Amino acid sequence: MHRLFLLLAAVLAALTIAIPHSRSEGEQKTQPQPSCVASIPADKGALMRAFGELRWTALPENPGMEFAPLTGDHTQGPYTQMRRVRAGTDMPMHTHEFEITDVVISGLWYAGADIASAKDFISGSVIVIPPHWPHVSGCRPGGDCVFYHEGKGKFDSTPVRPKILDKKSGD
Repeated sequence: MHRLFLLLAAVLAALTIAIPHSRSEGEQKTQPQPSCVASIPADKGALMRAFGELRWTALPENPGMEFAPLTGDHTQGPYTQMRRVRAGTDMPMHTHEFEITDVVISGLWYAGADIASAKDFISGSVIVIPPHWPHVSGCRPGGDCVFYHEGKGKFDSTPVRPKILDKKSGD
């Protein structure tokens, strides 16, 4: 598990450097990305937490999901946390107001525009969900899913009614 966390740290560092966060270069200079670094106590110097030290709490917005806060507060603004999802948990179509990044550590996580097109993600996979993108997600049966989760703003999960349900009969 220790090697997995080292791999995760390397992937996140590379992503921070390599992936533009859906803004042009000019916008990035005038509108810097929110940071969670301010939530690390100054006397700690760096955030270092072993997996066994994480404190898990149920996430009321998503039954079957728990989170362990790392930085920030997901009810207030930018945050990072570990997430654990029970095997077989499905989250129906929904959106988020802010960009979300997930890095799968274990389990078989899926996400996509709908169930039919959802893609499966194994450990080491990176998923970036843009703001307001309708999608489904969940953890396939067989083993719980654990992933690193970063939100660029306050966490929300807004249900989306599938378009097929909005059609009138006979259309």
